Amino acid sequence: MKIQILIDNIAGSSDCDINRADGVQKLCPEWGLSALIEFNGNNILLDTGASAKFAKNATALGVDLSKVDAGVLSHAHYDHANGMRAFFKANDHAPFYLRKAALENCYHTHKIFGIITYQEYIGIRRGTLKRFADRIRFADSDTEILPGVFIVGHKDCVLDAAGRAAIGLRAHFAVKENGKYRTDSFDHEQSLVFDTPKGLFVMNSCSHGGADNIVKEIEAIFPDKKIYAILGGFHLFRTPDSQVRAFAERLRDLDVQKIYTGHCTGGRAYEILHEVLGDRAEQLHTGMAIEI
Repeated sequence: MKIQILIDNIAGSSDCDINRADGVQKLCPEWGLSALIEFNGNNILLDTGASAKFAKNATALGVDLSKVDAGVLSHAHYDHANGMRAFFKANDHAPFYLRKAALENCYHTHKIFGIITYQEYIGIRRGTLKRFADRIRFADSDTEILPGVFIVGHKDCVLDAAGRAAIGLRAHFAVKENGKYRTDSFDHEQSLVFDTPKGLFVMNSCSHGGADNIVKEIEAIFPDKKIYAILGGFHLFRTPDSQVRAFAERLRDLDVQKIYTGHCTGGRAYEILHEVLGDRAEQLHTGMAIEI
């Protein structure tokens, strides 16, 4: 199994310069995440970042997006979905899997002076789902999309919709349904799971439902499997240090062997994770390659 981080907030070493026979190529970071996973002879793309930059980075890294066999959108926010059009331009056949609840309806709630509320659109670029309807597959259940590769939605048995909505309220996230806004309970979020010889490798790009809860969800779906690793952002960049430390301790107690995190985790939160988890925790960056 090989994972190539096509884009992340962090540039990486030497401003992400890479040396190739045809000259030095510079990789572009941005607020977002995209990864290409080679697994059992198949290529799976997780997310597309906030723009077409992930595709430019893929070219610089020698990754051929036309050979991707399946795409997966972790959730319906722009910083993971807005490169979808660039992917469909580069690849004319791979299905792209979204949660059934993943629509063009995600917002960030702002308050001016604590009184005036306005909603900022942060969803999938409008018109994308209709324009590429022939390429998009909506899943409303846990699905094996390729041999040993699964997409898994949130499970109420771990944290119910009300509990997830409480997280959404703290993060000021909303969705618009039938002309009205409600707090986001992240029904549009899903995990990408690989059944590897070392155990399950779980990926969830922002882990809005809580990375520790996500680990428990996967354990509930695969009770006979050990979870080896989790990769993604943990949405901790505005979280107080004490809460980050408590989260890190919960993750440690779940006995996940490797934690690869970046994007919305945040630099200070990563420092705390590394203090608690030691070498189990690694910082993601644009251009990073992981092999297991």
